[in-house]
Amino acid sequence: MTMEGAALLGRRRITTPSLAEEAHQALHDLIVHGHLAPGQRLSEPELCEQLGISRTPLREALKMLAADGLVTLRRNRNAQVSLIDSQELEHLFEVEAGLESLAASLAAHRMTNTELKRLETLQERLERLLKKGDRNAYFELNQRIHGLIVAGAKNPVLAETHRSLLGRLERARFLALDRLGRWSESTREHREILEALKARDSNLARRLLADHVQHTGDAIAAINRPHP
Repeated sequence: MTMEGAALLGRRRITTPSLAEEAHQALHDLIVHGHLAPGQRLSEPELCEQLGISRTPLREALKMLAADGLVTLRRNRNAQVSLIDSQELEHLFEVEAGLESLAASLAAHRMTNTELKRLETLQERLERLLKKGDRNAYFELNQRIHGLIVAGAKNPVLAETHRSLLGRLERARFLALDRLGRWSESTREHREILEALKARDSNLARRLLADHVQHTGDAIAAINRPHP
């Protein structure tokens, strides 16, 4: 674990009744943001000490992380942070592009004016975070924007399917921000999607969001591609 990650974990000692859920969120954030690296062994005694919890809620949290695709549970051995599989990511982004483009198409007709105004407010905040270079805050807000568009489709089956993929995609999306120029490119694409939704142009919104997700997938592929 990075020194910054250990410090963040120490500040998030668990005190609420929902110990497993709190531990899950704390470890989830560390994995997504790269403070716990792919393949890293997760020492239960160490994590229990850092989080201030017993092994029972920690193991429940690890099971939740495994369901998210972020942790691999191993019989009679410590769990480890799941490796990033390039081929699996390619398949995941294909599915994500299909789901979110469908959501955008539906949201263009179903989002209320109030929801569109909220989306515009978030977009303006995203643009400010781009200028500040605040990567963590930018990423979290970016996730909220995607979630708001999916919610705007008013389709609970689509929303649940989308949530089931998020854990396996968040880490890749965060990693994509390492690619030079992807921040500004992504922000511009978000603005174009917003304008299509405001115009109630379902076909354009569908195409733009599909392209946006695919561009993120391409950025990940470029980072993971072996260099000669």
